[in-house]
Formats: sequence, structure tokens, C-alpha cells
Amino acid sequence: MKNRIISGGAALVLGLLIALGPQYLFKVCPVVENMFMKCHWSARAEIGVGALIAALGIALIFFADSKIRLGLTIGVFLSGILALLVPHALIGGCPMHSMACRKIAFPAITVISILLLIGSALYTLYLSRKGHNPVP
Repeated sequence: MKNRIISGGAALVLGLLIALGPQYLFKVCPVVENMFMKCHWSARAEIGVGALIAALGIALIFFADSKIRLGLTIGVFLSGILALLVPHALIGGCPMHSMACRKIAFPAITVISILLLIGSALYTLYLSRKGHNPVP
């Protein structure tokens, strides 16, 4: 029960940081005269990815079966890859490296995504070894 709460809670918090961080904590470039920068759309896409990660974190808390938790954790890992790819490869951001998205928002999303990837990979290994019972 304890590891379910810790792993699910961590995924929930990191998912919420991915979803809400670019909107409120580490903001991307502002909209000027109805001109939307690419980083604005990256931040909007991260809302969906982060919400998915948060939902998977909630599911990790409530499901007790280790095989179901293994599948959910793999989903968190793959969603973490998507969260990392949105600002760096799929949508991108402003071309100038001095912009707020390049200096604050994208590095924060990168760090959060890497933490999510490492944590979910380690938890996947833990769950896969836990379910493996060697024959004597």
C-alpha cells in the first residue's frame, strides 16, 4: 500500500507540474496582439500530456494488482517521453534562446520529464521483478 501511494503520488504531482507549470509557475512567452508563439501551443499540449500522467498516477494509487500497476507505470513512462518530445521535437518553441520559454519553461519541463522517466523506469523494474517467481 505504501509504495502505491508514493509512486502514484509522485506521478500525480509530476503530471500536474507538467500540465500546470507552463501556465502558472514557469510561464512561456506571453501572447502579444493575438499573436501566438509556438511555445504557447507547446504549453497547451503539455496540459493534455500532464493530465494523462496525473490520471495514471491516481490509477496507480487505487489499483492493487501488480500487473495492472506495471501497465500503468509503462503508460507513465511513455507519456513522460511524449512530455519531453513536445517542446523539443514535436511542436517546439521560440527560435531565440533568450525568450522565456527557452530559458525557464522548457528546461523545467525537461527536468520534470527526466525525473518522471527515471522514476517510472525504476518502478517498472521493481514491479517486473516482484511479479517474477523463479521455479526452484
